Amino acid sequence: MNNGLEDVIATETRLSDVDGEAGRLVIRGLSLDHLVSTSTYESVAALLLDGLTERRFGAAELGKWLGEMRSGLFAHVTVLDTELLALPPVDAMRALIAHLPDDEDFEAVLRLLAAPAVFLPAILRMQSGKEPVAPDGSLSQAADILRMLTGQLPSGEQTAALDAYLVTISDHGLNASTFASRVIASTRAGLTSSVLAAISALKGPLHGGAPGPVLDMFDAVGTSENARDWLGDALDRGERLMGFGHRIYRVRDPRADALKQALRPLVLTAQVDRQQIELAEAVEHAALTILKERKPDRPLDVNVEFYTALLLDALGFPRESFTGVFAIGRTIGWIAHAREQALEGRLIRPRSVYVGPLPEAA
Repeated sequence: MNNGLEDVIATETRLSDVDGEAGRLVIRGLSLDHLVSTSTYESVAALLLDGLTERRFGAAELGKWLGEMRSGLFAHVTVLDTELLALPPVDAMRALIAHLPDDEDFEAVLRLLAAPAVFLPAILRMQSGKEPVAPDGSLSQAADILRMLTGQLPSGEQTAALDAYLVTISDHGLNASTFASRVIASTRAGLTSSVLAAISALKGPLHGGAPGPVLDMFDAVGTSENARDWLGDALDRGERLMGFGHRIYRVRDPRADALKQALRPLVLTAQVDRQQIELAEAVEHAALTILKERKPDRPLDVNVEFYTALLLDALGFPRESFTGVFAIGRTIGWIAHAREQALEGRLIRPRSVYVGPLPEAA
């Protein structure tokens, strides 16, 4: 038995491949570097869904349908009340998604792709005492998310940065939330149930709930000059350095470099706090040096959380919402895996090894 299903192969997939030794992510035969430099959210969504729904379509058609669906879903925001708004943003978003029909047709796919993009900005605005902003179906998914969040049309650099993020996290092998989605799909419970199960797995701090604490670490470090001393003290206390290390990658997480690159246009156009970027680079350099000195036998490098925190903060998302934004991007991967499982897989039913007491003989 391998605890945590370490190295256990549970399925075959055509969707993505994570090569932890080489630090490579491939989605539908294309490298992450290629996708981030050439794709939008709509195009990578069309790529992942290719052959998994009853319709064939391109990025432009999908974008049009998603715009129409976002506009229609805005009516669900009226369900939000003080009790729901008191929840963490990802929990409130999950509660709204739970109101959606549990179907498996193409309309259900569009509905679930559009829903978190509409619900999360509305929740964040209402939690801060503002009125929610209705979607603009003529915009791309990334641009409309930012517009619904801030109430203003985003710049081209901001839209491109969020697009890069959504593409980067669209799919990542058989991680915990994706596996949860496939397990539910194997029972034929419906796509909404698959997505709800995935969100419930994602919110755990060992999976998608960790980017926010990266900013907490920056706040605690304070200045670039203080980075090495603070990080060394944190390790002395037995604390984990947020944004470093990954279960699969034995080298640098390729998504970290993709997001670092996506931040550059915001820095060059002064749409992000340059001092924050300088602090992050100092923390990154100091942390990698200290980790190599203290843990030479453990491959600990920057992971996706590190630059996710910087990018989403630069775009105006509060840190408590980062898991919900992750869910917006990863929902396409969850749905694609759920459809692949439903079309090609069996009911997932692994065995366990009983190690408890046996009944006494009569």
